[in-house]
Amino acid sequence: MAYFPLFINLENKPCLVVGGGKVAIHKAQVLLDFGAEVLIISPVIIKEIKQMKKVTVMEREFMPEDTKGKALVVAATDDATENHQIAELCKKQGILVNAVDRIEDCGFIFPSYVRQKDVVAAFSSSGKSPVLTQYLKARENEILTPQIGNLNDLLGSLRSRAKQLFSTEEERKCFYQEILKLGLLKESLLTDEEIEVLLKKHQSFESSGRREEEENGADEKTKKQ
Repeated sequence: MAYFPLFINLENKPCLVVGGGKVAIHKAQVLLDFGAEVLIISPVIIKEIKQMKKVTVMEREFMPEDTKGKALVVAATDDATENHQIAELCKKQGILVNAVDRIEDCGFIFPSYVRQKDVVAAFSSSGKSPVLTQYLKARENEILTPQIGNLNDLLGSLRSRAKQLFSTEEERKCFYQEILKLGLLKESLLTDEEIEVLLKKHQSFESSGRREEEENGADEKTKKQ
């Protein structure tokens, strides 16, 4: 069974990790990487978790009410039966859940991912082969460089202005493609001056296209007369 690649916003969303060992710390760190508010609950918690910043730690047994209001839950205890029970509880409440030791109990799985700022590429083998997803991650690192993250920020910052200056989606697309192409070739961001030159260039293209359309329309009208 293949998992649907759904990207969700976890910024400031309450997430629960049940478990206090090495697996729990890994899952918690991934959630923190995407801005989640992480609560970790376990009767025994390793010192590395206690030293983590931006997490809330409760050193006690898990209770069913702990899942209330959570965006997602990770069952990462060393007890397979408890993980299964947590997963069943979350499913009844409509909460996304990941049980680290039983793929059948997972409503979602943690992919192997590469991130540069807001650009994220993720890989999943549907739990069949972590070695394969790690291989794909290594290869993706060759493509998804810091420059890609910077270019994404730049393109995002130009969207509002491009919509004002260019009337068609096609012209905006051509403008974005040239920014991307030049940015990748330079391996550095374009300067404000270079961007202004490109904006004027594409404005000129659009104006020329409009004039040509108007002239063609006038010719057709003359022929009909």
